[in-house]
Amino acid sequence: MRKPGRTPQSQPKRSWKFTQAGSLIAPHLRAASEKRGFAHVRLLTDWDEIVGPEIARLARPLKVGYARSGFGATLTVLVTGAAAPQVQMMTRTIIDRVNACYGYSAISRVTLTQTAPGEAMRGFAEGQAEFAPRPRRLSPEREQAMQSDLCDVEDEGLRAALMSLGTNIETKRR
Repeated sequence: MRKPGRTPQSQPKRSWKFTQAGSLIAPHLRAASEKRGFAHVRLLTDWDEIVGPEIARLARPLKVGYARSGFGATLTVLVTGAAAPQVQMMTRTIIDRVNACYGYSAISRVTLTQTAPGEAMRGFAEGQAEFAPRPRRLSPEREQAMQSDLCDVEDEGLRAALMSLGTNIETKRR
């Protein structure tokens, strides 16, 4: 039921616009990361790029703790027990790369938190799931026909790319 005194013309019009999915989730992600002390969400989202694939395979950022005196923060990193000595040797590299991300010397220490092998990549700082697409198959007759069509292409790399493209087009689900 309408409230007395309000006419349909006085209600504000809504304009529905498309918005990027990233802009919808950004405030929630920022709030969750700030609870763990991360001033920049990029440290969580781009961890692999910041520290490199070798370190990212072994360790994940857990939290950033700031000292009362204000002289640098402590980055807590989650590692499996077996990888802890190796990551301990890489702490100087981790500090340098994270500080390069921040743009100033924000991190002065790295502490390691050891966990069981299955638990290391779960939770807030979990890694990305590996994507392995299902291989697409053509019928042998169609594959033979495509290869005969591409026999005139001299470059082996181009021929393989065109074969892959043709396979993708032929096997695409509609």
